Amino acid sequence: MADPMTINQHVRLGSNAGQPMTRRDGMLKVTGQAPYAADRRPAGLLHAVAASAGIARGRVVHLDTAAAMAHPGVIRVYTPANCPPLAVHPDTKIHGFAWRTEALQDDTVRYAGQPIALVVAETLEAATEGARLLAPQYEVLPPRIGLDGDTPYDPETVSIGRPPSLSVGDLDAARKGATRHQTTVVETAAQYHNALEPHAITAEWFRDGGARDRVEIDTPNQAIGLAKQSFAAYLGIEPDRIVIRSPFLGGGFGSKAILFGAQLLVVLAARDLDRPVKLALRRDQMYGPVGHRPATRQTLQLDLDDQGRIMALDHHTLAVASTFDDFIESASNASHSVYATTALHTTHSAVRSDTGTPGPMRAPGEAPGSAALEVAIDQAAHAMGMDPLAFRLLNYAETDPSTGMAFSSKALRECYAQAAERFGWADRPLQPRAMRQGRLLKGWGMGTAQFPCPMFQAAAHATLRADGSAVVETSAADMGQGAWTALAQIAADGLGIDVDRLEFRSGHSDLPDAGIAGGSGHTATAGTALFNAGADTVRQLAQIATADPASPLFGAGNAGVTARGGRLYRNDDDSRHEAYEDILARAGLDLLRGEGKGGREGEPQRAMFSHGGVFAEVLVDPDLGQIRVSRLVGAFAAGRIVNPHLARSQLLGGMIWGIGFALQEEAIHDPRTGRFTNNDLAGYHIPVNADVPSIEALMVHEDDPHVNALGIKGVGELGVTGTVGAIANAVWHATGVRPVRFPIHPETLI
Repeated sequence: MADPMTINQHVRLGSNAGQPMTRRDGMLKVTGQAPYAADRRPAGLLHAVAASAGIARGRVVHLDTAAAMAHPGVIRVYTPANCPPLAVHPDTKIHGFAWRTEALQDDTVRYAGQPIALVVAETLEAATEGARLLAPQYEVLPPRIGLDGDTPYDPETVSIGRPPSLSVGDLDAARKGATRHQTTVVETAAQYHNALEPHAITAEWFRDGGARDRVEIDTPNQAIGLAKQSFAAYLGIEPDRIVIRSPFLGGGFGSKAILFGAQLLVVLAARDLDRPVKLALRRDQMYGPVGHRPATRQTLQLDLDDQGRIMALDHHTLAVASTFDDFIESASNASHSVYATTALHTTHSAVRSDTGTPGPMRAPGEAPGSAALEVAIDQAAHAMGMDPLAFRLLNYAETDPSTGMAFSSKALRECYAQAAERFGWADRPLQPRAMRQGRLLKGWGMGTAQFPCPMFQAAAHATLRADGSAVVETSAADMGQGAWTALAQIAADGLGIDVDRLEFRSGHSDLPDAGIAGGSGHTATAGTALFNAGADTVRQLAQIATADPASPLFGAGNAGVTARGGRLYRNDDDSRHEAYEDILARAGLDLLRGEGKGGREGEPQRAMFSHGGVFAEVLVDPDLGQIRVSRLVGAFAAGRIVNPHLARSQLLGGMIWGIGFALQEEAIHDPRTGRFTNNDLAGYHIPVNADVPSIEALMVHEDDPHVNALGIKGVGELGVTGTVGAIANAVWHATGVRPVRFPIHPETLI
């Protein structure tokens, strides 16, 4: 196969990508035909329920397994005493994107909600009652909860293998040369994913004898290839004996990229009982075992000169970690590349807490870090007597402050300008408490949105059929963002056909690995692989046609033709062309398959980010402190937009998530027991329609020839990052009270 990068030029871009197509999966979803993991009901299905720990720290000293087994319909109760062994210890990290987990390896309780037993029964009701009858008894130790629960320590890495600190320039010298000094401390609360679809798994084994046994698993997953590696290692079987189906996900946000212990227990139970077993977590079981965004306390020091230029920026984060693993929220890294500064210093520390291990949650690190940064920037602007937008433009970074590299593209000025004009920012009074709407205080605030543009590794196949239609294959994950629609558009452009003639196959582990659906890098990564697979197919087709004397393309050479509309055209004579199906028929071929890969090789030579500016209006009741976001306007630049309709939806979703972060989302533990007090959607609040009266997302044109071959950046997490700070700054402008804790509580404003 030729280098796919050499054949991109032969396929005209834009006939499908760039169009605001409606979702290809929309009809299946609105008619209830979209299959989710918990929908699978194989013959002989058993139901599993995980019994959850009622304490945060200690050990289980007794489970009444006899009472549970005596309940009609209960088949088996798995505890540390009888759980089938894994091939490797469950705390083993199979790869860099794996967590230490709980799979009944011992009787230790490490957090409230930890699975301490698995009850399997003929019905869900019997399994639920069996779990209740276990009536666990504990040896209880005092829980360590929150940012002040234990002694901080310095982690070796943050996020997934990133350095915990960064120093650029001479911080002490820059501070000495500054004339104004400001310290801001901001706290953010723990947040939980709460996807519409809770985690679920159905496992069924097929006996072929010993090592040839195979297992089929239905589970929502954002990284099918990595999940297959993990299951293979834990189960001690070859990866080709595992099939994972993940056709649709009802939201993921990062939590469905990582295996958790109960999934492993279900697969073990299915093998042990020789019957298919299903587990679907309850809403309260989503708090603890499947990751979350941890609480942080961030301290930012900004040192400014007389003009308001940032001379030094020091950002430290104290984040909550679990007692048994080390995922550290990389919040300080949000300050690396936004504002120009002479000296930059970012550090992290962590504190052990008796909670489940944190993990990636929509805009990990960047969301809490940018919230704190934007509050500090707004505070500095006010101290200088400057308009917040003018202050940001004064400190606009023309090159990446953390690396000195040029940006691959950066249309942030245009984002500021378009959003500010649409919002009416020019009419904003400088001082707080200067605007009212009736008796309510009105405030305007802004924030900068920024998110990096990673790429993972992906592969794809594209097969051209005898009738000129095609099928493309890659194990991509659609979490509701419309990935399968956007990826199909890219694949169709790679093949040079209309997207209506394309069959898209995905969500299955037997297909080429599409990498991770996370980090806002899925469309770029899997899309590049799909495009290259299609272009490879076209390359082969062009070789056949240009070597065939019977073809009007004969003699043109591979570089002398262009594909569009299911035909190949000569570049030197557009009137000479031939349909794909005619070329295949004359060559006696029913199928022609190409392969493609996506990813970024080597270290990037430019700083790669999506950007945006978000402007918020809030109304605050001066007597009750109640806050309502009345308007949000954001403008975003994210390279080539594959589907404006879907991209806008993602940006709006991110901005709405920002409302929840700023005003509502907060997991609360009882400090005496370490148990949750609000692990349901009645107590853990998220935005509803009434919380979002007016919201606009504008897309700013941006060409990026460096970020990847297709010029695609990500939009999924970008909208969160600017919105939280914009809302907090609007609250300050309305009330004169600077919010320094998220979510913002009404009582802090009175």
